[in-house]
Amino acid sequence: MKKSSIIIIVVIAIIAILAVVLIANYNSIISVSEEVDNKFSTIDTQLQRRADLIPNLVNTVKGYTQQEQSVIQSVTDARAKLAGASGVAEKAEANEELTSALNNLLVVVENYPDLKSSQNFIQLQDELAGTENRIATARKDYNDAVKEYNLKIKRFPTVIIAGMFGYGEKEYFEAEEGSEEVPNVQF
Repeated sequence: MKKSSIIIIVVIAIIAILAVVLIANYNSIISVSEEVDNKFSTIDTQLQRRADLIPNLVNTVKGYTQQEQSVIQSVTDARAKLAGASGVAEKAEANEELTSALNNLLVVVENYPDLKSSQNFIQLQDELAGTENRIATARKDYNDAVKEYNLKIKRFPTVIIAGMFGYGEKEYFEAEEGSEEVPNVQF
């Protein structure tokens, strides 16, 4: 074999290896990116489930608590804000607002023993509690997927490929500042 033929074969082999590495890394970025999107969709689904349960809960409470309109209105407004939210940060903020409003509503319920013993209310409250647990699990799963994605696009050589194709960091679904404090509700 001629020396020029060997050089051409080596160059072709190097190009083929680089192409395989590029394709494999690109496909892995796509996979983890889709996983993040899937997990965010799960959060969206659970937030929608909670938003759908709230009108029934509010209507049940309304029948017992005509004088507590401001609390009911805050739940309704927070639900509307969540329904109109887009993006991770906006949904996280709307979620925290709705959680706070629901906490206030549940404090009001404590003042109405008949309401607390109503079968409809108990069932709705159980559904809402289950949904809250699903939301917490979905948020954790989403944040785990974001962590994996963000690590993937920061590692070498994937960082080069991610930069070439415009893949940047994804945002975590985080609680709002001060949400670790128990709300203080007074009437």
